[in-house]
Amino acid sequence: MEEKLFKFIKDVVGKVTGKKNIIYDTDFVKDLGLNSFDIMNIVCVFEDKFDTEIPSRDVWKLHTVKDVIDYMIKHGYTNV
Repeated sequence: MEEKLFKFIKDVVGKVTGKKNIIYDTDFVKDLGLNSFDIMNIVCVFEDKFDTEIPSRDVWKLHTVKDVIDYMIKHGYTNV
């Protein structure tokens, strides 16, 4: 399941930002240089895909790809 989620995240980040070199430990800000606009665009894709609203307080706790995968599993967003 983690591999499917990883591929989904990698695809979304690539489409929104053009960044392709992503691994589990990739930090969205430190490694990819994403700004808040990039991050919110990515969040919007997730919200649309899973027909949900992700609270801002949760978004700012998700620093790495692994953080997002763990969050998705915890909240049942696994149907990708």
